[in-house]
Amino acid sequence: MTPLPEPRIAVIGPGAIGTTVAALLHDAGRTPFIAGRSARAELRLRSERGTVAVPGPVATDAGGVQPMSDLVFLAVKATQTAAAGDWLAALCGPGTVVCVLQNGVEQREQVAPLVPAGEVVPAVVWFPAVREADDAVRLLADPRLTVPDTPGGATVENALRGTRCRVEISNDFPTVAWRKLLQNAAAGLMAVTGRRSGMFARDDIGDLTLDYLAECLVIARADGARLDDDEPQRILESFRASPPDRGTSILADRDQGRPLEWDIRNGVVQRRGRALGIPTPISDVLVPLLAATSDGPG
Repeated sequence: MTPLPEPRIAVIGPGAIGTTVAALLHDAGRTPFIAGRSARAELRLRSERGTVAVPGPVATDAGGVQPMSDLVFLAVKATQTAAAGDWLAALCGPGTVVCVLQNGVEQREQVAPLVPAGEVVPAVVWFPAVREADDAVRLLADPRLTVPDTPGGATVENALRGTRCRVEISNDFPTVAWRKLLQNAAAGLMAVTGRRSGMFARDDIGDLTLDYLAECLVIARADGARLDDDEPQRILESFRASPPDRGTSILADRDQGRPLEWDIRNGVVQRRGRALGIPTPISDVLVPLLAATSDGPG
């Protein structure tokens, strides 16, 4: 029997998450095509297992790119999705699967208009990775993704099989996505205060976090997620168990003066609450503060 050809894989956005996925694929002998805003000779991923160097170059011009890819990992920030449209148009065809490695519960709604002929697969990313001063990325925990039980989800699982990244197929993806969103929503408090995980040790911040997550939980359940009553407490305890100097991506973006993903992580709770007729008093305060922190003016 003639073996099937290896899928043509591309990664758009070699930030912390994109570099991690590209390095894990390369380490397994499936080096992807890499597209980004800045040219680089290579990507480097560090972990407790050593350093993986992914040969470049990182492509920066979508014009004339051929052939199209079977699988594209979209790893840009949600604030950069529209800017990645040229790459999606160049790399995607009728059979392309686009796996969206972004925060939130609206990946399909945000990306599908840019991929009219392919299948968009949302994913939940469960591993922290940070960029270091020399532009390498450090992987801080075992990599894991959750994708829905769809043909495209199976494509993602097959592509990453044999790598360090474990892919879980979920038949209740909305619940998993909302569980991660609640965690990310609480991390918005870090962006407003400019503080790291240690702040959650404060009793007043703990009370605020629980109240905010209770508000988010009502919206999540109304949106179809099946989350337990103790979800807010579990998330607070996970922040408190983290090293006190542990940050988060939205805090790193604030520190670097970059636009924040406040809308897909926090604004969505307020928007869906209004659409469902559910009051969101904490969101009504937190969301404008995050928007101003991100976008100004001032």
